[in-house]
Amino acid sequence: MKVKVNKDACIGCGACAAICDKVFEINDEGLSVVKNEDVKKEDEQATKDAIESCPTGAIVVEE
Repeated sequence: MKVKVNKDACIGCGACAAICDKVFEINDEGLSVVKNEDVKKEDEQATKDAIESCPTGAIVVEE
């Protein structure tokens, strides 16, 4: 599983980083960034939860 944050859609609410801090963090600009695009198997469910929590749908899964 690979994920990406659409910076144009991100509002920096921080829900993704709060739910899955192994994959997401808030950068100096106050927006979410992906720490590592290749999500480990054990982090996939938390990543999916973070994606569902995003109020703007800024997190996308790349196949």
